[in-house]
Amino acid sequence: MTTKILVVDDDPTMSAMIAGHLATAGYQVASASNGPLAIDLAKEEKPELVLLDIMMPGMDGFTVCKEIRGFSEVPIIILTAKGEQQDLVRGLDVGADDYVLKPFSAAELLARVRAVLRRVGPLGLEDYHHRVFRHHELEIDVDRARVTRSGEEIRISATEFKLLVMLAASAGNILSTDHLLAAIWGSDYREEREVLWVSLSRLRQKVEPDPKNPIHIVTRPGLGYEMPAVPAPSGLSSS
Repeated sequence: MTTKILVVDDDPTMSAMIAGHLATAGYQVASASNGPLAIDLAKEEKPELVLLDIMMPGMDGFTVCKEIRGFSEVPIIILTAKGEQQDLVRGLDVGADDYVLKPFSAAELLARVRAVLRRVGPLGLEDYHHRVFRHHELEIDVDRARVTRSGEEIRISATEFKLLVMLAASAGNILSTDHLLAAIWGSDYREEREVLWVSLSRLRQKVEPDPKNPIHIVTRPGLGYEMPAVPAPSGLSSS
């Protein structure tokens, strides 16, 4: 089945250019010129990926992203101008998975699209001997891609899930920023540290009892991040 991508941009020339690049690469494309239409199409068309311009009149991309996140974990790539670092961080914070800086080439755009689609694809479960990880009140079911805290299910994105599983599978060991970026986002992202910082912050808001005093995802200054090991029988285990 052809992968469907929703392109959201109020500039018809830009939208047509992006759609053309995607169609040439073999993707099915749906387009929206404004926020409300984008939200409706995200519900109706159920795309596998959304390319979302930030600066749109009326309902901006931040609001659209937040609205889509209310009913879907579809991966979202935001399109923003170079130098707009504040926009980038805000976009990631409201739920975007990645970004492309304008102006961009067709090769750069398609590389980001492929990277995100790979990231939300199969987890590579054969790499994990444990199928269910438990850490304090948190339970991570790898087979069902399900996370619960004290029995209550938590909605997280595919990227966040892979990040959480990698930390759980290495509980008690520190994973460096470079390692996490390369493993989850790809080798091209080794310098994109803010992507990891924002993703971890968003993940902590969802899984930690107290995000300001984390117990599941702990920063080791100058070294990286760790899910601390806890003693049996209440520690990390498999079933």
